[in-house]
Amino acid sequence: MTRKILYLDPVGGVAGDMFLAAAVDLGVAPAAISAALAGLGVPGWRLVVARSERHAIVGTHLDVEVDAALAGGQHRSLSSIQSLIQGAQSMPERARQRAQAVFACLGAAEAKVHGVPLDQVHFHEVGAVDSIVDISGAAVVLELLGDPEVLAAAPPLGSGMVKTEHGMTPVPGPATLEILKDVPVRFEGVGELTTPTGAALLRTLSRIGEAPEMVVERVGYGVGTADFKDRPNVLRAIWGRASHAGPAGTYVVEANVDDCSPQVLGFLIERLLEVGAVDAYVLPATMKKSRPGHLLGAVVPADARDAVTRLLLSESTTLGVRSHRVERDTLERESHEVQTPYGKVQVKVGKRGGAVLNAQPEFEDCRRLAVEHRVPLKQVWTAALVAFGRS
Repeated sequence: MTRKILYLDPVGGVAGDMFLAAAVDLGVAPAAISAALAGLGVPGWRLVVARSERHAIVGTHLDVEVDAALAGGQHRSLSSIQSLIQGAQSMPERARQRAQAVFACLGAAEAKVHGVPLDQVHFHEVGAVDSIVDISGAAVVLELLGDPEVLAAAPPLGSGMVKTEHGMTPVPGPATLEILKDVPVRFEGVGELTTPTGAALLRTLSRIGEAPEMVVERVGYGVGTADFKDRPNVLRAIWGRASHAGPAGTYVVEANVDDCSPQVLGFLIERLLEVGAVDAYVLPATMKKSRPGHLLGAVVPADARDAVTRLLLSESTTLGVRSHRVERDTLERESHEVQTPYGKVQVKVGKRGGAVLNAQPEFEDCRRLAVEHRVPLKQVWTAALVAFGRS
């Protein structure tokens, strides 16, 4: 099945309402979002959708309209918001988990910025009804889109000052910066381009980094409220499919080490394969100051890249890891059982277009039979190849 991709391009930044608006512009029905959020237990709101334009780009603008009696919002604790979301049985379980994760991300950032324990964090702007709807709605949207892989470009953060309930705050906001630590961002633009809610949505629901290779099928524009002079205030949502086979391409992840025990390197090879690498290797290398060292590397599917990177950083002695995209061409693989004078052996077979291009007996089968019959390993190996050739 072809993998579906949602690529978020925050041209004018990102906020919660822009995420929902971009999804609606892609074709998600506002009524479907509202129905899924009906069980939140938060009364007095509705989605208001309209067409809007910024710098000659036409898209969808969305407001969460709140009854006047609730317009001031409520100060809510993280636990009370998590309980609201958990109790919303109208939302799919995975959507509830994602919405709770976004609020947990916001809560951790607020606690760090204000120097208080997490259980003492009370949300102001992000705890208001409209933000609960924005965040829960974004989690629901991913379900309505069929749970695509979500990728995002580095968001522009803006500059200047913005008025909050804590007083005047610099842009980018402290919480926004805290949330987006260790991921690519752009320090550009005037005004608050990326809000804390928008930052938490990107950080929690997407992988921020380089643009994917994809076939574009639809494009939606979520239009923000502000009108910036230097750029259209839109979040562009690009929907499509992967342009290549496999989960998301293949990477080579490598690290140079010159102070790591060979026993540790051997152990790492096993661990790299366990966490998802399709191949792993150690090569001799001459490093700076002519020190002997090793190149430790792995060939990795994109969905295992983070796990392999974490493993190299935590279990080797390297201080840094590099990676690059590669093209990987593989044969179709089958396994055949053959009967030899020593017993049964599995043979791995590589094919292309129906033609057999490679055949290799399983080492462990050959080793076991060689020990059992007290004959050289190569004798069993050869017998297995002969048996396969006759099959």
